[in-house]
Amino acid sequence: MIYLADTANCDQIRDLIKYYPIEGVTTNPSLLAHEGIPLSKAIPAILDCIGDKMIHIQTISENAEDILREAKIYREVFGLKSNFYAKIPVTREGYRAISLVKDSGINVTATAIFTQQQAMMAANAGADFVAPYVNRLDNIVSHGIEVVSDIVKGIKMYGLKTRVLAASFKNVDQVYRVSLTGCHSVTLSHEVFLALMSHPMTDRGVQDFERDGSQIYDIKI
Repeated sequence: MIYLADTANCDQIRDLIKYYPIEGVTTNPSLLAHEGIPLSKAIPAILDCIGDKMIHIQTISENAEDILREAKIYREVFGLKSNFYAKIPVTREGYRAISLVKDSGINVTATAIFTQQQAMMAANAGADFVAPYVNRLDNIVSHGIEVVSDIVKGIKMYGLKTRVLAASFKNVDQVYRVSLTGCHSVTLSHEVFLALMSHPMTDRGVQDFERDGSQIYDIKI
């Protein structure tokens, strides 16, 4: 499974890269607004942190041609190459934009997905990743894990090359259950990452090892 960081906070990104096997960063307008940093400054700062790892930048234009223009501008302004994915919401214009952006040689992540059919249409339009929102579906009693599972099954059934990038997580159990569906990748907040890789029994076991080892590990290091 591919792990990405869902944040625009560079301190969090540096921390995750130092300790966790993440392969990139996903951003959206809300994450950037939370940090209070304009796009022109936020993206270069993130790129300084991640190097050639994946960067997913969301478009905000409404018209398909404008979305294409926006994606091209980001690629040029930020000097992006194959590590750049234009995040395009699956609106009516968004589906058309997915094909246009993909045909222009830019990778595409279809986002704001809430149903299996939205994902399948985005995949057929050429999206490299489709990003269903897990917790937001759970919040309206729509079973986010099942939707991810149905998307994974559909992609396998029809032999599509698109990968599933599950997003919107609030706890470790959601990530665990999504991983069992065969989901290709997840993007997680810093908070969920910290919870994901730890367990109180691990901490206790390490404390026991340190206590016992202090009595018999007599080689100076």
